[in-house]
Amino acid sequence: MAVDPHIQWHILKKLKDHFSFVGHHIAFTSARGGCINETYCIDLGHQNVFCKLNNASKLPGLLAKEKRGLELIAVQNIFKTPAIIDWFEVNNYQVLLLEWIDDGERSVNFWKKFGEKLAALHQVSNEYFGLSEDNYMGSVPQSNSPSDNWIDFFMLNRLEPLVKKCVLQKQLSPKHQSQFEVLYAKLKLVFNDAQRPSLVHGDLWSGNFICNQRSEPVLIDTAIYFGHPSMDLAMTTLFGGFHPDFYESYQYYSPLPLNYKDQWDVCNLYPLLIHLHLFGSSYLRQIERILNRFT
Repeated sequence: MAVDPHIQWHILKKLKDHFSFVGHHIAFTSARGGCINETYCIDLGHQNVFCKLNNASKLPGLLAKEKRGLELIAVQNIFKTPAIIDWFEVNNYQVLLLEWIDDGERSVNFWKKFGEKLAALHQVSNEYFGLSEDNYMGSVPQSNSPSDNWIDFFMLNRLEPLVKKCVLQKQLSPKHQSQFEVLYAKLKLVFNDAQRPSLVHGDLWSGNFICNQRSEPVLIDTAIYFGHPSMDLAMTTLFGGFHPDFYESYQYYSPLPLNYKDQWDVCNLYPLLIHLHLFGSSYLRQIERILNRFT
């Protein structure tokens, strides 16, 4: 997809503010990761820049919130994230310019490092579950209204809004809705009330990290908030899963509860509901399997 020449001009102007060697023309090449945003590699000659574009009114604040999520992860000095070059809005476009990360080879220690670092990230805590602002999970608005109780937060900010949307769209039946209501009453048997809020990536599947050339995990496409560690761990098992060394390493640095598989199943209802809402009935069977286990 061609980039609007006027937007190209604004991007070139911004890049000249940051890099002395930028010429009068820059080359845009489509890049991976363009499911929600238009994504490009910008060739500056001496280096590349990653560019994301989106409609500013259709998904307001999407890239600004992604920028702030990356910044909050980066400031913990645990995971690497792409350096933020610039963010701006112009002509109903929102633009995010990031450091380009070249892919590297996953060494034998890559997954062990990843598990150790995620355990460390989950030790970063807060006074409440949620975040100071709402953000997005993919293209779906994500409510982060603060709560001092994980079960209330998970039910009111994660499951209930999506169940209602899917029922209205006839993607879930009244029977499914009743099963969710039964599940809500059983959440105290699944989660420990003593759980402290943990900083989570929020959308941690195999497409949302990069292995850089130093064989280090680099986190991208965050949907951050302070939540339950099982939200991240559960999602790593969807859409291909992570290497067993990752889970072994995480368990070494942060032992999992005995019922972690129950927690992961229940937590995965959230991303599965999002995929049902966005992409349709192919995700319904997985949701039904989990509901039938607990209701």
